[in-house]
Amino acid sequence: MTADSASIDLSNHFLMAMPGLEDPQFARSVVYVCEHSPRGAMGLIINHPASLTMPELFGKLDLPLLRTDLLAQPVMHGGPVQNERGFVLHDPIAQDAPADSPVFASTLRVPGGLEMTTSRDVLEALSSGAGPRRVLISLGCASWGEGQLESELAENAWLTVPADAAIVFDHPIEERYDRALGLLGLKSWMLSPQAGHA
Repeated sequence: MTADSASIDLSNHFLMAMPGLEDPQFARSVVYVCEHSPRGAMGLIINHPASLTMPELFGKLDLPLLRTDLLAQPVMHGGPVQNERGFVLHDPIAQDAPADSPVFASTLRVPGGLEMTTSRDVLEALSSGAGPRRVLISLGCASWGEGQLESELAENAWLTVPADAAIVFDHPIEERYDRALGLLGLKSWMLSPQAGHA
């Protein structure tokens, strides 16, 4: 497969940072790619917790948090872009929701994968004890302009693998990088910090 942007679509994939990627925002990161097209790419880092707790986030929004399963869950630092904006990665609503379930105002459906909602109504649903069953809430996102991600892939900055929702929602944060590498049959000690080209 070439790095031609017209030929690859990494939506619903993980990007795993190679050891040589020294940008502190992305070191040992796992990014869930929400959107990838010839115009660029956008995703959320799923394994870098922010300093903000879930109760603090909902408090800033003047919302109670009645979902006890979320009380101990950290807010993620989703990336360096739009740090004040919330992004909610969640299971597809249609999958296990009754027909009268709410449809959120701004939801991106990732083909074959999860959904990402940026409108306040999803937080209001979670606040009231409802909303999607499994969620990851982040502040900020990662984005790449036209051809930028393809260029970074060609420079061996990232490994890619089809995403597994269990890694996003069910595994402890500190295990997500190694679990994502495991989807490729790799362990982090196998990766050289030097980018090599044959």
